[in-house]
Amino acid sequence: MTDLRSERAAVFDDLHTKNADPWDFETSAYEAKKREATIAALGGRHFGNGLEIGCSIGVLTQDLSTICDELVAVDVSAVALEKARQRLGRGNKITFRQAEIPGAWPEGRYDLIVLSEVLYFLSIEEIEETSCLAQRDLNPGGLCLLVNWDGPTDLPVDGRLAARTFRAACPWTVVFKEDEPCYRIELLRPVIDAR
Repeated sequence: MTDLRSERAAVFDDLHTKNADPWDFETSAYEAKKREATIAALGGRHFGNGLEIGCSIGVLTQDLSTICDELVAVDVSAVALEKARQRLGRGNKITFRQAEIPGAWPEGRYDLIVLSEVLYFLSIEEIEETSCLAQRDLNPGGLCLLVNWDGPTDLPVDGRLAARTFRAACPWTVVFKEDEPCYRIELLRPVIDAR
């Protein structure tokens, strides 16, 4: 497992070295619309402590920082994290951390956990573990936001399977869902909080 994780970090470092914005987060109208929908799915709520897994170069991180008092932004790529730091500075509000989930899950308690366009890069077993870690570390009343590409991928797990696996691994209630032609947004709450 360690070799796989090291390889994954190297792949994403290489991707971000070759292209400053590999998914066109800064320039794509599609990405801008998806970010707006992602923030809108949170219904105007404000959060004390947020966790973003897979922050890449920090474009969504910037939006999340406006609705979180404190935000931990995590990525497997050191290169991507340096770009995020350059974009957002090194203030007290955002803590950047290089880690590969689920093995190096950032310990803490969170009111919001965001996994945007990241789950399908994991194996089924890693998605299941990530789901349980997210649920474990949510504060009472906390929310978990999933955003997944809904089209085909060249990966073993696609967005639909990733989301279904995540929801099935631990008991979650879907409190909001938006299906767009190319992506799906799901806002989840642990079932225990739904009583």
